[in-house]
Amino acid sequence: MNKPIVAITGSSGKTTTKEMIASILQTRWRTFKSVENGNDTWFTSQYKRQITSYHKAVVLEYGMKEKGDIKRHCELIQPTFGVITNVGRAHIGHFKDGLRGIASAKSELIAGMNRKGMLFLNKDDPHSKRLNLKSFQGKRITVGVQNKADFNARNIRYSSKGMNFTVCLNKIKHRFHIPCFGKCNVYNALFAIAVSHHLGCSVAEIKRGFRKMEKPYGRLSVFKNHRKITVINDSFNTKPELDSALEVLRHVGSTGGRKIAILGDIQDLGKHAKRIHLAQGRKLGKKKLDLLYTFGNHSRYLSIGAQQEGMSSKQVKHFTQIYALKRVLAMQRKTGDTFLLKGSTNGHPVKLMDVADWLIR
Repeated sequence: MNKPIVAITGSSGKTTTKEMIASILQTRWRTFKSVENGNDTWFTSQYKRQITSYHKAVVLEYGMKEKGDIKRHCELIQPTFGVITNVGRAHIGHFKDGLRGIASAKSELIAGMNRKGMLFLNKDDPHSKRLNLKSFQGKRITVGVQNKADFNARNIRYSSKGMNFTVCLNKIKHRFHIPCFGKCNVYNALFAIAVSHHLGCSVAEIKRGFRKMEKPYGRLSVFKNHRKITVINDSFNTKPELDSALEVLRHVGSTGGRKIAILGDIQDLGKHAKRIHLAQGRKLGKKKLDLLYTFGNHSRYLSIGAQQEGMSSKQVKHFTQIYALKRVLAMQRKTGDTFLLKGSTNGHPVKLMDVADWLIR
């Protein structure tokens, strides 16, 4: 394929980064992109048949649940641009050697892409240091907020409709806005800016692409209703780390209103499930939540961890039935409340997505 092929992998942020990059490139080229979150190897095999000479650029997600997945993606469609958003604990239950195994599996993108292409990495992500870069002969580009990188975001601010920040391009500071909330999405935007800038897109095209991007559903989506109830729907995202979602909860809620988290199970943790849920629960206990509701199986350890860090038994409640959760929410919700919904239920996020939609009515 004689055209730019951008492949994105990482433990989180893949779909949003893909949508951002594709939206920007679409301002100048006919661009093929992965469908929604269709990112397993079967989808890539279908995309290989669907990409034609009509498309002048390609942007794909390369998902991974186990070793060899990304290698297979690259065998089907070899990228010229590779993006690794981060290395985290998502799907850690599939890897005997934990984060080292996950980093090794993500490194399959580096080994499988065009070795003289461009690789984009997160300078602030500590676990990205575990990636195997030895075989790569191309150009490495870094993005960051905290550490000095090739593309840095500065002056990050929340607005009523998303995030504002500045990036220096060709020694000139430019102000950008993205219609998404959270510092995690600023990192995703930095990858989009870096890739599109190296492909020759202008600042105006980048800004227009951000304005027109399709926002993935259930990934830190923020809604408000006539009763001034705010719902942060992060129910599709089941990564173990809760920091990004809790940051958004802290910033977008109504002043003086209650902050309530509704959290389901974190999936694919295997033998690490109890330990990770407890650790994340202890973090929750320090975040000054007004109420914490958990739903599922392992999520009860979120409740236990939160109480270990000071939340009272009156503030925390665990549910195993969705109707019981809804009944309590119907009695509890008040004008000015902000709800965060995150996590899976029995391996699928639909139930919490339904709760999110029900709360906002």
